[in-house]
Amino acid sequence: MPPHVQIDPRAHLEGRLVRRYKRFLADVEFPGGEIVTVHCPNPGRMLGTDTPGARVRCSTSDNPKRKLAHTLEMIRVGRIWVGLHTLRANQLVASGLAAGAIGGLDGYTGLRNEVRVGEGSRLDFKLEGHPRDSRDACVEVKSVTMAEGRRGLFPDAVTERGRKHLEVLSRLAGEGNRAALLFVVQRGDCESVSPADAIDPAYGEVLRRVATEGVELLAVRARVTASRIRLEGMLPVLL
Repeated sequence: MPPHVQIDPRAHLEGRLVRRYKRFLADVEFPGGEIVTVHCPNPGRMLGTDTPGARVRCSTSDNPKRKLAHTLEMIRVGRIWVGLHTLRANQLVASGLAAGAIGGLDGYTGLRNEVRVGEGSRLDFKLEGHPRDSRDACVEVKSVTMAEGRRGLFPDAVTERGRKHLEVLSRLAGEGNRAALLFVVQRGDCESVSPADAIDPAYGEVLRRVATEGVELLAVRARVTASRIRLEGMLPVLL
């Protein structure tokens, strides 16, 4: 995978996490002792990535109308940074798909995002125009931040929405399209990805079923640093 596929999260501010609460809020203590409430762009439980006192990095919006100027981007876990911003995974995938840098999803000439695939259903990306495959490829992205040992786990909270996405992908595969679920592991210490059965056994059950119905399960690892998030390589999905 080309090492140049990366994005800049603009996480220029470093501080210490005080607490994460009400799902989308976090208090961060910046140098000098000021405690500021920032936006937390992660709807999950953030298991293992919400330790009070841990180093964090935040970006700053230039939109004067925003209620919260800063966004929590990453947290230090042991010796690595873990990316917390779920949309960064989509941005990284968009760059990777455009560069043909994600194995199994390269070779397409057209790329669309936020594609409607039925009434009330959208998926993250649709790839079109492959010279050797007449099928379009529909791709849903999931950001992985939780890990157990060297294995990334998803989800970190019960996700009915995630199960719905799997059913949509299965339907598309049954209609003759390529349908892929792409896990983006936003931490550099994982060597595989698996469903978090202890947290959402129903998700794991549906994931295993749709894998037999033609849905492709792919995963990439992202190396997160203070200045960039870089695609690093493909990982196996172990069911």
